Amino acid sequence: MLNDVSFRIGDGVKAALVGPNGAGKTTLMRLIAGDLQPVEGSVASSGGLGIMRQFIGGIRDGRTVHELLLSVAPQRVRQAAERLDAAELVMMEREDEKAQMRYAQAITDYTDAGGYDIEVLWDTCTMAALGMPYDDCKYRGVNTLSGGEQKRLVLEALLRGPDQTLLLDEPDNYLDVPGKLWLEQALRETPKTVVLVSHDRQLLANAADRIVTVESGNIWIHGGGFGTYAQARKDRNERLEELKKRWDEEHAKIKRLVLMLKQKAKYMDTMAAAYHSAQTRLRRFEEAGPPEAAPKEQFINMRLKGGRTAKRAVICESLELTGLMKPFDLEIWYGERIAVLGSNGSGKSHFLRLIAGEDVRHTGVARLGSRVVPGHFAQTHARPELVGRTPCEIVMTEHARLKNEAMKALSRYELAGTIAEQRFETLSGGQQARLQILLLELSGTTLLLLDEPTDNLDLASAEALQEGLNAFDGTVVAVTHDRWFADDFDRYLVFGSDGKVYESPEPIWDETRVVRQR
Repeated sequence: MLNDVSFRIGDGVKAALVGPNGAGKTTLMRLIAGDLQPVEGSVASSGGLGIMRQFIGGIRDGRTVHELLLSVAPQRVRQAAERLDAAELVMMEREDEKAQMRYAQAITDYTDAGGYDIEVLWDTCTMAALGMPYDDCKYRGVNTLSGGEQKRLVLEALLRGPDQTLLLDEPDNYLDVPGKLWLEQALRETPKTVVLVSHDRQLLANAADRIVTVESGNIWIHGGGFGTYAQARKDRNERLEELKKRWDEEHAKIKRLVLMLKQKAKYMDTMAAAYHSAQTRLRRFEEAGPPEAAPKEQFINMRLKGGRTAKRAVICESLELTGLMKPFDLEIWYGERIAVLGSNGSGKSHFLRLIAGEDVRHTGVARLGSRVVPGHFAQTHARPELVGRTPCEIVMTEHARLKNEAMKALSRYELAGTIAEQRFETLSGGQQARLQILLLELSGTTLLLLDEPTDNLDLASAEALQEGLNAFDGTVVAVTHDRWFADDFDRYLVFGSDGKVYESPEPIWDETRVVRQR
């Protein structure tokens, strides 16, 4: 996937890793982290390496807050903690002198490794992320935390921790906008070197001072910020195309020379040396190979069709989601684009699920107009019915398509070829997201209910989605923390932290402004 790539990130630099979904960004992160070993070459870092994995935010296993924080602690602390846990288990079974000595030594090792010092640091982190001391939440299940709380907790630990180089895979996913604003400021202020993967265009513009692009098996670095990245990439691709054109012209010229000298050498002995010299020149030219090819552009064509419905697409009367919000009234008209904004845990996703027809506890009325067919895009991509099946199988069986029809549809979403034969769970987050949008397209939905649709989409896919929504003949309701994406919407429904739901003519991200307006 990645061939003969070399690059260096200087001390203190904030470098964003971008590129098409499936291009190898996560693979590169795993190589840097040491999870994978390169076939050739080497990877080196200095000052300790702290890692945030991509799955943080969606943890639903039995881990505790203590175990989550320990997973991102320095290796020496993790190893000492494992020995301490093992010694404690032995002490629970027997308390002989050998077990006591082993336990005492494990405590000493944990202390020497900085384990108790880092627990003091964790207290600061839990107060900042969860609003409670470490001792009060250390045994709390991580699955009781929201995705944003999980992200914030791990980010606090890494940014405050001793490691001087950080790898952050999708650090902004699950964060609400106040959380993203905090992250942007924290990244700007930290002296640490940071390599991050993100698809949030506003965060890239505000926090990254280097853009590392992974595409077509190669890596190149734009030394400026995201604001000048698009033009820099265009200029680079044009240069590569020009170099390739010149190489092709020179290649053709040498081949013509070889052919001409070959013909002359047949009847002129004096031309044999020139012919062999030209052959050697051609061989060396071809062995050197052509210059790097310009990457293939992504052409994602989302044909979200929709259809006419009643004038009132969604009607809410005294609607209250139990325990999440106060009653509110709402009318959404056919063709409108409504962005649903608010902090994590305010009820936005529950609202979308209710409109989609799921069983969500509520009082009041939430109903759809005639001919309104809802289609729901879930933030977590939790689609157990798709696990074990390939995109081609899914499109063929879910929407009665012949294989060639399914492949044509998948190719419009850059999901054809080998990707079409991969199991759903092995696809990248962005590929899973594109497949879900394709399924919405094929379902004939007239009301799109999108929960954080751009979270895992690469830059080209996010732009294609915005173009697809602009052409969609129907109604769109989207929960989003993507400030770039939200600018395209008509109305803004804000779920306040005090439980009130109200409309705004423009995006509101700052909770203090919410309070002032009310």
